[in-house]
Amino acid sequence: MPLRVCVAGVTGWTGSAVAEAVDAAPDLELGAGVARSDPASYSTVAEALDAAPVDVLVDYTSAAAVKENVLAALDRRVAAVVGSSGLSASDYEAIDERARAQQVGVIAAGNFSITAALLLRFATEAARHVGSWEVIDYSSLGKPDAPSGTARELAERLDSVGPPAVAVPVEETLGAREARGATVGTTQVHSLRLPSFSVSTEIVFGDEDVRLSIRHDAGSTPAPYVAGTLLAIRAVPDRIGVTRGLDQLF
Repeated sequence: MPLRVCVAGVTGWTGSAVAEAVDAAPDLELGAGVARSDPASYSTVAEALDAAPVDVLVDYTSAAAVKENVLAALDRRVAAVVGSSGLSASDYEAIDERARAQQVGVIAAGNFSITAALLLRFATEAARHVGSWEVIDYSSLGKPDAPSGTARELAERLDSVGPPAVAVPVEETLGAREARGATVGTTQVHSLRLPSFSVSTEIVFGDEDVRLSIRHDAGSTPAPYVAGTLLAIRAVPDRIGVTRGLDQLF
C-alpha cells in the first residue's frame, strides 16, 4: 500500500515540486495539501489530517508555522518530514519528546539536497582535525529568519565534536559584540541577506598558517531538494523520535 503524504506549503516553491514528485511515485500517494492561499487545499494541517488518512506530513511552510504543524501531526500519530527552517535546538527537543511519546518519527533537515547533506558530513569530519571555525550564511534579501536552517543545523551539529578554539571570547570583544555574529551552540554564525542569493552556506576553518573553506550553493530551482525529501518520506515510518540531517540516512 502506498505511503499517504500530506504536503504543507503545497503551492510553494519547494512544496509544489515535492507534491508533484509524490504524485508521480508508484509507492507514494498525495493524500492532502495545505495552503492558506489556495481554495482547493486545506487551510491548516490539523484540518487536513482530520479529513484525510495520512501517514507522513511534509512541511515546507514557514518559520512561524512549522512547529505548530509538526506537533499537530504528532498528536495524530502522523510522522513528519521537516524542510522548513526556523526551529531551534530547544524546539527539536520538545518535538523529539512528543514524537517518542507518540512512537512516531520526525526527519528534519535544514536543506534536503544531497550536496548540503555532504557539507554537514565533511564539515563535521574537518572539525575533528582543525581547531577553529566560523559559519557564513547567505540568503535572499527577503528571507525573514536568520540564520538559515542549513547554517543552524551545521552549527548545532558541530557541537557534537566540541567548541572551536577562540583567543578572544565574544563577550570580551571591544566595540560592537554583534559584529562577531550570533552564537549558535558554540559556533559564530554570520547571516548575510542580499539579492541574487537563494541559500548558500559556507564554513571556514582556520589553523596555524592554513585555512579550509567548504561551501554549498543552492541553485535557482527546487529540483535538488526533491530527491532528498522523497528519501526522508520513505525512511521516516521506520524511525521513532527526531532524526536531524539528511546525511543520517546515508
